[in-house]
Amino acid sequence: MTTPRALPTLFVSHGSPMFAVEPGTTGPALFAYAQSQFSGEDLRGVLVMSPHWMAPEPLIMGHSSPETWHDFGGFPEALYALQYPAPGAPELAQRVQTLLAQAGHRAPIDTQRPRDHGAWVPLMHLLPAARVPFIQIALPTHASPVDLYAMGQALRSLKHEGVLVVGSGSLTHNLREFFSEPAEHSSPPEPYVTAFARWVERALVAQDRDSLFDYRQRAPQAARAHPTDEHWRTLYFALGAAEWGTALAPSVHYLSREVMHRWLAMDAVAFHAPA
Repeated sequence: MTTPRALPTLFVSHGSPMFAVEPGTTGPALFAYAQSQFSGEDLRGVLVMSPHWMAPEPLIMGHSSPETWHDFGGFPEALYALQYPAPGAPELAQRVQTLLAQAGHRAPIDTQRPRDHGAWVPLMHLLPAARVPFIQIALPTHASPVDLYAMGQALRSLKHEGVLVVGSGSLTHNLREFFSEPAEHSSPPEPYVTAFARWVERALVAQDRDSLFDYRQRAPQAARAHPTDEHWRTLYFALGAAEWGTALAPSVHYLSREVMHRWLAMDAVAFHAPA
């Protein structure tokens, strides 16, 4: 019997809700990657951690058909008409709960939670047919990078079970600058945005855990890139699920290095388990 291949683990930047209708080069890159990597046989479900669902503990979405929640205001009407009607996955929710419990994490199942834009917007580009069952897990409010990495590690077996684990955030996320100095979609990036993003890339490729876990002190202008760090911390969840920085050392594949609207680094990264 052939052993199923290990699926990659992803970190994707979702930027602004406008990413749904302004895909730039990142949206097509996500679609092309999914087309090259996944078939109906090996992709059985998707688990996403988004910074737009935060809770004191890691709640798990358990509805069989969660609604598409337009959890934003002041955007064009076209955004509010969008739907991502992928089925839910109550059985996957139970599996996630079991794995977390085995690692000592309490994780109740929430049967009412809809999907927020931090999850469904990037999935619209990655898997636009909306056929693959898809659930979310809440970002624990006070979890440290080490805590989130450990949570991801507890779920590392999912990639051998046909489940794509995704951390959705933004590689840079200074909303004060974004709203106070609006820029066109294709405006040249602010220099610190590029400097921060490429520092992260070097740390990821080098599997440099010490630097990445201490990014606030070591990365260039980290506090400016992330005045608050909820859009950053989902990266550690993805890294734990990928077993990045361990002896297994998954390879690092960049799908996008785009910067949108001058301030938003839209980096998307796939972590592939060794063959």
